[in-house]
Amino acid sequence: MRVIGKNQRELFAVPRVEPEPRQQRYKPLSSVWIGEEDAELLEQLLRFYPRKQPRRILDSTINSGRFWQGSRRTVIGLDIEHKYQPSVVGDNKLMPFCDGAFDVVVYDPPHVPNQGQDRSKDFTVRFGLGGRSAKEFGYTFAHTYPAFLNEAMRVLRREGLLLCKLTDYVHNHRYQWAHVDFICAAREAGFVPCDCVVKVRKGPIVDPKWKVAHHTRRQHCYWLVLRKSDRCE
Repeated sequence: MRVIGKNQRELFAVPRVEPEPRQQRYKPLSSVWIGEEDAELLEQLLRFYPRKQPRRILDSTINSGRFWQGSRRTVIGLDIEHKYQPSVVGDNKLMPFCDGAFDVVVYDPPHVPNQGQDRSKDFTVRFGLGGRSAKEFGYTFAHTYPAFLNEAMRVLRREGLLLCKLTDYVHNHRYQWAHVDFICAAREAGFVPCDCVVKVRKGPIVDPKWKVAHHTRRQHCYWLVLRKSDRCE
């Protein structure tokens, strides 16, 4: 991954992107992706969905940057935590960027609120276990979506893409439809939901407190593709 520096001129410099040979531009993308890592899938999404090669990409939840391992793309990383040393420290619900600055925004919010920690796996870090959501918010993170989506709409160029990774989960004895909540909020913000890739992982997120399961265990997540446009194609 190449994350550009904090100098304002460098931050918004437009990198040169070499066009792909015409015969290699279209490759069908499967609606189901099997694998643990997201970096390869994200690269496939960036090749398949944009109408032209994206020059400015914002990862609005960069964290440690694992989405960009091995990538040669120039990415601006935004995170509210200083410890990750992002390109820009800031809140993705109030982004410090001008209107229409990016071709693509990537979003990977915390996935599972108020769950116990599974010490046998790194799900706590990778999938947002341990994050808190209060009762008045229905023990979900859905209340954070509208403010982010309004900002994503603002900083994206016309026809720009929003790529979002989300996981549904079971909490408080109910199935929580995170990806449905996000799509509904995205439509309210003006986005057109265009596609959904199901990413299957090797094992489910399991709360060690569960003794009896009354729902199937979530062994997949979703990559949603949304566009700032009136149409998808």
